[in-house]
Amino acid sequence: MTWHDLIIEIVDIQRTGDCNFGHKVGDVFKTSEDQRKICSAAYHALYPYIVAIQSGGSLPWEDDPDSVTICCPDYKNPVVFKISRKPSESNE
Repeated sequence: MTWHDLIIEIVDIQRTGDCNFGHKVGDVFKTSEDQRKICSAAYHALYPYIVAIQSGGSLPWEDDPDSVTICCPDYKNPVVFKISRKPSESNE
């Protein structure tokens, strides 16, 4: 099985626009290097989708088979993360 590098980007913070952990819209994380920089509650919610995208899968409700958009569990200020599969270097 091929594991793909991913980019996780914060695309929105709903309601008040503030994240208690300090995440900001535009923050970008690489799964292989930065996973410990992501709020643990958010990472726990993202993890199943990270594994799906990282292992080459896709989610049927997404228009782009190489990404998925997921919110963290903070119901007062949901942080919206976009998880994207990076193209392999052989495709660049």
